[in-house]
Amino acid sequence: MTGIIDVHTHYVPKGWPDLSTAAGGGSRWPWLRVDSERDAMIMIGSDEFRRIGENCWSGERRLAEMDRDGISAQVVSPTPVFFCYDRPVDQAVRVSRIFNDLALEICAADPDRLLPFCQVPLQDPDAACAELDRCVTAGHRGVEIGNHVGDRDLDDAGIEMFLRHCAERNVPVFVHPWDMPDSPRLQRWMARWLTGMPAETHLSILAMILGGAFDRLPRNLRICFAHGGGSFAFWIGRVDNAWQRRPDVVGTSRQPPSSYVDRFYVDSVVFDPRALRLLVDTIGPDRVMLGSDHPYPLGEQPPGQVIRANPLLSDSEKAALLGGNAQTFLGATPPGS
Repeated sequence: MTGIIDVHTHYVPKGWPDLSTAAGGGSRWPWLRVDSERDAMIMIGSDEFRRIGENCWSGERRLAEMDRDGISAQVVSPTPVFFCYDRPVDQAVRVSRIFNDLALEICAADPDRLLPFCQVPLQDPDAACAELDRCVTAGHRGVEIGNHVGDRDLDDAGIEMFLRHCAERNVPVFVHPWDMPDSPRLQRWMARWLTGMPAETHLSILAMILGGAFDRLPRNLRICFAHGGGSFAFWIGRVDNAWQRRPDVVGTSRQPPSSYVDRFYVDSVVFDPRALRLLVDTIGPDRVMLGSDHPYPLGEQPPGQVIRANPLLSDSEKAALLGGNAQTFLGATPPGS
């Protein structure tokens, strides 16, 4: 695989079975209200959740937009509203199977350019491992997971077991924030997305570092955090300072938090050239990959513009961010493993 690779995009099928029946009961399931051939609304029960267009479900439309924007390949991941981590395990398994199979249908338009990542019932590690194996056999190229399951973060023993299984199977993992805290203060201005998502991602990276997950997991685990790793890069000095001054309360990691930046990837969707320069300087030029959050309105348009037009990046850094690092993430062993 060569060229420019976007590791952060999402899909939504044009339709799926009634989940209250297909999953075996329950209420407030997501469903799709199709308003026209090119326009639909994701519904949660009777509430409108998000308006979407045909580039969510049409592989051909996605390919045309990729050609327009100069994108060679996309990682096509679930939209987190379908994760169902709060549902009974048997229901989450059924929902995962439905959406994972529909993802393969969307990506069948060009499997060399549309690279499906599956979802799993992460609340149950055995079921999650089984669904991952089924999906990889069927053609999925990786897995997207939410950044937590209720109050269980990524250093939870069960989630860590699943991540170990991904490493053993040589399957890349994309971590996406979801299920952000809610309050009246966060309901204004899309604040759950503007502040909650960066904070959730930052917290999950801290959990893997300070909770000791990176010390316990094999180095060949390939894991990427969405949205530039949230606020982590800007506050890494604060975290190191806390680790050094209050080791009695700040984590159990063997090394200072900044020592672990070579254990994970982040995407580039930070929108500002100076922020991207800081991200590359902090995480490393071999650990940042083009991500756009296509096709949603808060994504970068056109994809990769902040990399390609960035006067603060060298040509070699741009080449790594636009595709070279993603090739390693998707199919090779990370350096130093």
